[in-house]
Amino acid sequence: MRIIVVGAGIIGLASASELLRRGHEVTVFDPDPVAGASRAAAGMLAPTTEFAWGQDVLHPLLADAAGRYPAFIAALEGRTGLRTGHRRTATLALGVDAADRETLAELAARRGAAVRRITGSQARELEPALAPAVSGGLLVPDDHQVDPRRVAAALLAELGSRVRLEAVAAVEREAGSERATGVRTVSGERADADEVLVAAGLGATRIDGVPPLPLRPVWGDILRLRVPDGIRPLLTHTVRGLVRGSAVYLVPREDGELVLGATVREGGVEGVQAGGVLALLRDAERILPGVAECEIAEVLARARPGSPDAVPLLGRVAPGLVVATGFDRHGVLLTPLAAELGADLIEGRGVAPAVSAAMDPFRFDGTGDATAEGTATGTGTGAARATGAPALSVA
Repeated sequence: MRIIVVGAGIIGLASASELLRRGHEVTVFDPDPVAGASRAAAGMLAPTTEFAWGQDVLHPLLADAAGRYPAFIAALEGRTGLRTGHRRTATLALGVDAADRETLAELAARRGAAVRRITGSQARELEPALAPAVSGGLLVPDDHQVDPRRVAAALLAELGSRVRLEAVAAVEREAGSERATGVRTVSGERADADEVLVAAGLGATRIDGVPPLPLRPVWGDILRLRVPDGIRPLLTHTVRGLVRGSAVYLVPREDGELVLGATVREGGVEGVQAGGVLALLRDAERILPGVAECEIAEVLARARPGSPDAVPLLGRVAPGLVVATGFDRHGVLLTPLAAELGADLIEGRGVAPAVSAAMDPFRFDGTGDATAEGTATGTGTGAARATGAPALSVA
């Protein structure tokens, strides 16, 4: 089939790669590939420490995607010869005070054998540069990391000239029908297709012909620090810290870079928020004092596409039209799963009913109430009630 993918973030690129390898003719439209949420993402593959109360539908999807990652990365690196920064080093979830330890204890109780309780001293045996203030935490063997920018670079190299640096203004429809037949660019050019996959993040809401989607911007500030040669390696494990209830993460890269994030906010400042950067540096130094000696190489903020229940919107919304958006903070982790599901939908293959219902783009009506038909088929016009803000999270 001739397939158009709208959006060259990590989800769109991986979906295009999957469709290409299945033998289809694929074209990707995006005026600025990997410039949105994918550029800011830290790349934590963390189905265990991303646990949050009230998101029981989401976590099986995260675990499924994490299980697909090693094969996904091995195949991509094998096809392109490019490294993706995939590291299987365990994650440390660490706390400072008694309340932080209690939060992590609740996480340990819920996740069972997936984590191991450790003391502050044991944490410093693994990471000598940790501060004395670190009083305990968890060793999480199955939470790993990847470098999203490197993954995207490999996918772009694989797709080559199939990526067109143009913005899409509308999805074109067949006369007298709801069937999508291609797209129209902002310059007025029409490109025909048998199927269209819209993976444009928040941009999906600005494309004519895409049904209204319940998306909202969820902003996050993130810093990239350059660790001086004299104190490398400052950190070898990914660290997810709680500092008096505030979350901070530190992700070490192979090249000596240290990614520091991430604030979460809705509304207010669009762009880097001074208070967010201040809080990140303050809390990071409480966990890892050597942060103060690092050079700030980059500070940026991006808006993630959030859905009401933090579960993606992935499904067929019209004949010839599939959407894949609403991944919030989980886009990188869900990439291999989303790419396969999107390709299956394009090809008309069956998708597990529970997965289809969980990601149904039409699962919300005006009040957030469920309709049995929508959740059973994944193609209805209403669905599951939003679960609300999580009560517990170390994300």
